[in-house]
Amino acid sequence: MAGPKHFLSLADIPASELRSILDEAHRRKAARTGQPKGRPDVDAPFKGETLAMIFEKNSTRTRFSFDMAMRQLGGTSITATSNDMQIGRGETIEDTAKVLSRFVDGIMLRANSHETLVNLAHNASIPVINGLTDYNHPCQIMADLQTLEEQGGQLSDMTLTWVGDGNNVAISFVNAAAKFGYRLRISSPEGYKINGQTVQAAINSGAQIDLIDDPLIACQNTDVVIADCFVSMGDTNPKERLRDLADWQVNDRLMQAAHNSAKFLHCLPAHRDEEVTASVIDGPQSVVFDEAENRLHAQKAIIAWCFEA
Repeated sequence: MAGPKHFLSLADIPASELRSILDEAHRRKAARTGQPKGRPDVDAPFKGETLAMIFEKNSTRTRFSFDMAMRQLGGTSITATSNDMQIGRGETIEDTAKVLSRFVDGIMLRANSHETLVNLAHNASIPVINGLTDYNHPCQIMADLQTLEEQGGQLSDMTLTWVGDGNNVAISFVNAAAKFGYRLRISSPEGYKINGQTVQAAINSGAQIDLIDDPLIACQNTDVVIADCFVSMGDTNPKERLRDLADWQVNDRLMQAAHNSAKFLHCLPAHRDEEVTASVIDGPQSVVFDEAENRLHAQKAIIAWCFEA
């Protein structure tokens, strides 16, 4: 008997299935046009089912989007921080997985460590969804790609440029590159380079990835410019990071190097005039709030993929 379908990394899921998830996200979003946000979808496919949501890290978009996703799909959710649970007092994640598998139909974990997520999934008999770890953030990238498709064009015809820290979000863009066929450029300073083994694994799978030191060169004629916070939750050296990453700020100069129709992405929260200038994130090329909204729709499709195993 096949085990549960987990959504842990885009690298682990066949391209055809990721494509079907994205198509479902578009379909479900279109079907809700004009409806109140709290009204369940007409089919309400997961009525009576419950998603446990566990947060080791604070969240706005992940928490609200997953909660509304389950409501619109006809189900419910239960939210807890690690401190609300016995894992905050030393219960193993393995025991937690086995217990929650008896109570709920799926688990979303926003974790400090990717190892915690993997151990949870390995010991759960229900689907586990990655709401973010220190290694990757696959739900975010599915929302980002949905947003780019809404703007027109084929992903396989696009060049995407990541500017800044080679962090967990950047890694998920790497994981998705071979699956969706876009060309990816990554520009980061020394000390903030992306995981080389992850990049090489993606290239070996057919991804087109270029590592470019100069952010201005990386943005030349690109279709998409992507930034993320210079200082994230848990970083203990904010002054050092702001200094080291300052030349990788996305500003008007970088956006002018890109195509005239280029879009700007940021997973939020943003710190204006640190990793991105206000003129860019609040300007006409920015689609960051469409991107944030699509967390809801992409995650509905992810939940459906996991629960319909």
